[in-house]
Amino acid sequence: MSDSAARDQSARDQAARDQSARDQDAAETESAFSHPVVAPDVSAAYGSHPDQVIDFYAPRDGRAGAPVVVVLHGGAWRAPYDRLHVSPFADFLARRGFAVASVEYRRGSELPQQRGSGPVAGRWPETFDDVAAAMDALPELLARHMPSADGRRIVVTGHSAGGQLALWAAARHVLPEGSPWRLPRAPALRGVVALAPIADFASAVGLDVCSGAVGQFLGRAEDFTERAAHADPALLLPTGIATAVVQGTTDLTVPHAVSEAFVNAAAKEGETVGLTLLPDVGHFPLIDPAADACAVVAEEIAQLAW
Repeated sequence: MSDSAARDQSARDQAARDQSARDQDAAETESAFSHPVVAPDVSAAYGSHPDQVIDFYAPRDGRAGAPVVVVLHGGAWRAPYDRLHVSPFADFLARRGFAVASVEYRRGSELPQQRGSGPVAGRWPETFDDVAAAMDALPELLARHMPSADGRRIVVTGHSAGGQLALWAAARHVLPEGSPWRLPRAPALRGVVALAPIADFASAVGLDVCSGAVGQFLGRAEDFTERAAHADPALLLPTGIATAVVQGTTDLTVPHAVSEAFVNAAAKEGETVGLTLLPDVGHFPLIDPAADACAVVAEEIAQLAW
């Protein structure tokens, strides 16, 4: 075979692999979004805005003393994606014996400098205001609405953009001095399980994750560096909080290179972050109750919670 023919064959093989990956991604996405919305047992507001609400799911076996899993949904911090798409995942965790708190937060933006041609990613500072307020209100809301849950055993999990928020929620005590969200001490968490998180902004920007979502979230170019210091999990290390990352190797939405960059950043700061790479798994099986990957996620959470 000539060099030219070999190159042509190589290009055809690569195109076939790329199409196969897209087909797999489409099938996985369809499966994850095929489940009906599961209504919570109770919803509670943590603020006055309609998006400032937490849905609570009691453990389906009725057990007392169940650990609490806080779920932060993904969707590139964009308004069209809300907590409803993770309600089957929340119910799945409740069926595994956890008490679940699924947090809604403000997404998108009405700030002129953050407008784009499509749905804009995030609201600065409201998205972080909401996650901080929800976490701060959680003990009181648990006592009121799920008194049988064990509020001393809380694990935070989040998918995609929600993975970034989960890591951030565990890092508020290492935010820069003067940050309005900074805590005086580490939050009382058993750990964090981040699912395909947008955990390293530099690599996410380089890979154009979610069509420029990170840049939209942080706003104007001149604000990027300053705001990243308050938002990028890879810059908020070490935390001293047990942290695990679950990531599919064939994820086309948030490539595994982003998670690997975060894990490497943690190692440079002397902190070990567990990384579970799932072969031939894309972005959405991690929150799809019908997928084997979702059971792996539940086990990772259980290892920290129980």
